[in-house]
Amino acid sequence: MSRRTGARRRLGSIRLSLVLLALVPSVTLAGMWGVTTIQMFSEGLRLRDQTELSRSTGAMGTDATLALQRERSLSAAWLASPKGSRAALDAQRAETDKAVAKLVGQADAIEKAPSRISDRLYSVLGSVGSLEYYRDQVDDPTDITAQQALDQYSSIIDDQIHAFQELSQVDDGDLTSQAGPLVGLEHAAELVSREDAQLTLAWPTGHLDDKTWTQFTELVNTRRWLVKDQVVPQLTGSAKAQTERILASRDWQTLQSVEDQVLAARNAGAAPDRIALPDAQKRWSGAMDTLSEQYAGLIQQQTTGLLQRSADKADALLLKAALLSAGGLLALLVCVGMSWRITRSLSRRLRGLRRAAVSLAQERLPDVVARLERGETVDPESATTELDYGHDELGQVARAFNTAQRTAVHTAVELADTRRGFQKIILGIARQSQNLVNLQLSKLDTLEREHTDPDILKGLYELDSTASQLRRYEENLVIVSGERPGRSWSEPVALMDILRSAVGEVAEYQRVEVLTEEEVYVAPPAVADVIHLLAELIDNATAYSPAPSPVTVRAGMVAKGLAVEVEDRGLGMSEEDYASFNEQLAVPPQFDVVALADDLRLGMFVIGRLAHRHGIAVTLRSSPYGGTTAIVLVPHEIVVREAPGVAVKGGDAPEDETAAVDGRDAADAERSEAPRPAEASRGTEPAAGPTQEPRPLVAARTASAAPSAAASAPREVVPRRDGLAPLPRRVPQTSLVEELREESAPAGDDGSLDDFTAEAAASSLAGFQRGTLRARDDDAEPPHDEEAAAVPRQAATGHVPPTPPADR
Repeated sequence: MSRRTGARRRLGSIRLSLVLLALVPSVTLAGMWGVTTIQMFSEGLRLRDQTELSRSTGAMGTDATLALQRERSLSAAWLASPKGSRAALDAQRAETDKAVAKLVGQADAIEKAPSRISDRLYSVLGSVGSLEYYRDQVDDPTDITAQQALDQYSSIIDDQIHAFQELSQVDDGDLTSQAGPLVGLEHAAELVSREDAQLTLAWPTGHLDDKTWTQFTELVNTRRWLVKDQVVPQLTGSAKAQTERILASRDWQTLQSVEDQVLAARNAGAAPDRIALPDAQKRWSGAMDTLSEQYAGLIQQQTTGLLQRSADKADALLLKAALLSAGGLLALLVCVGMSWRITRSLSRRLRGLRRAAVSLAQERLPDVVARLERGETVDPESATTELDYGHDELGQVARAFNTAQRTAVHTAVELADTRRGFQKIILGIARQSQNLVNLQLSKLDTLEREHTDPDILKGLYELDSTASQLRRYEENLVIVSGERPGRSWSEPVALMDILRSAVGEVAEYQRVEVLTEEEVYVAPPAVADVIHLLAELIDNATAYSPAPSPVTVRAGMVAKGLAVEVEDRGLGMSEEDYASFNEQLAVPPQFDVVALADDLRLGMFVIGRLAHRHGIAVTLRSSPYGGTTAIVLVPHEIVVREAPGVAVKGGDAPEDETAAVDGRDAADAERSEAPRPAEASRGTEPAAGPTQEPRPLVAARTASAAPSAAASAPREVVPRRDGLAPLPRRVPQTSLVEELREESAPAGDDGSLDDFTAEAAASSLAGFQRGTLRARDDDAEPPHDEEAAAVPRQAATGHVPPTPPADR
């Protein structure tokens, strides 16, 4: 088995394959749609959260930064001139407290922020918490210097700027790039504010020490580099224009001029610890006041604009995610719907094709075959139904199936015609053979009546027995061809006569024992078939059991009908063989099965056909003797319990006379299947063959046989109607003593010559033969031997070579 075939078998069915074909892409698309939708909505929601966090903390932090820068400048002025006014400082401190309070009020938002942002903001809040201490040191410096107090303001502002820088790192790259220059601008403003604090603290003394000058120089250089190389090149739009206006303004030029003067003061030859400051305090302060307002406004404006753009970008991203999600969902539904529709269409068409195939295999073809078996004429075109499934591959399969079913029906019709023709040939041969056999039996009957020589009669009886068996085999051919044998009866026949007739058709009839005391009859339509069925079973029993072991035939009534057992003492069969044969016998056999079987068992076919015809059940099982027991259950429908009233021509025949069936041997007793006159009416042969006179049945060895108590008186010889003198009739065993008599002698016949029929003549001839043979064997065998009561032919001829037995 190839890998591809194995995979198809593992899938189970084409319908499952189609379902999987539609399900796998649908699930895949649904998964991709779900992941994409979740990712887009997550980005939009995350950007919105970052924007809200920046709005609540970053913007407020910017306000707090600007307030702390102004407070630092005023604190430096107070430290430089403690005797001045504190009104401006106190007012600014109040403004700072308000901005810081707003920032501290966002503690919940800070807690939900990412760790990198929350850490920075918590550092800002911690620094703001120590602001009161440093304010006290500004008011009354006792623990730290003025520069250290100002450095604390710078530290708080640095933390806030770094927190704002972290807030600007959002998931959107465009917004992050726009926030970078804004952070640099805020940093540059912080550097300028530090410069102002240092100069404000040093203006009253008029000089800077070397360390302070160095710090101032670093602040100036860093701010200039930052503005020239980092801020201005990255600014765009209105922010760049406003920044360039500030940088080109007169105040900015004044600021840079003062810075240059301070930087050049160290090179003027002054002492390193006392670097003189230029007299530019008013110019510096005026420029700083103007610039502080400008860059504070610029920073707040750009921060607000950035936050608005971030919010708009988050809303646009969410809207885009919603639209794409809706479009993807619609496309997914369309794809899934089309996939399932195509799958259902293919599956429905495949199911229809499958139902058509199953209907052909299980209904139409069996119906056509059944009609053909009944002999009906079947039109192959009308018996087939055309399937139309379009012009695609499935339609091509349907057209191929149409061709296949037409071929199958045509083949069935042709095979049926061939089988009927073959059966007709067999039937014709069988009928011709039957005619010849019937003619042979008629000739033998005539010869038996004309000769009295025991040796000649012995040979004639052997030929008679062989011809009777041959007639049964010819009837087998008739049964195989589906027809009924030509023999028929018009009155019920006694069970004993049925059994004797069956025994009479067997070659080794001497070994058969018939045991029954039932006085029942078989209905006329089933007489010939029951005899034939039993003969086949008895023949099988004698053929498959060693001589001289007996074959026992027992019959008796049971709850479901008449049971007949045929038991042999052969080797038997295995349980598997018994089960196989019983299964074959339980169903009506078909001619095709027999014709095509490797092991041809014609006897079983004949038995099954006859049993099914009359509802007879035949069962095989092992015998206690090691052989086989065949049980034949004849239903009540063909069993007659009451004795039929049969009238004999010319008046009622005495029972003793009509019961005289021991004058012929068992081989020719069933030639015409006509039982004794008192027990069965005469059977009719088919018109095709010559008419044969009914012959008396033979008595097989039975358990119920009882000798007659007395012999009847000699019979008076009366001429027959044709003018010929009849043969003298003798009473068997009249010369024997009472103790040696084993069979009842025929009753005396007081009838006239009109009552002397062919049956009576046959009985007289049989009696004469038996007496002659007994006289010849007096010296060799005692007359009272047990075998003397057997059938005359058995005593006269001994064993007759059997013909080939029927198959079991």
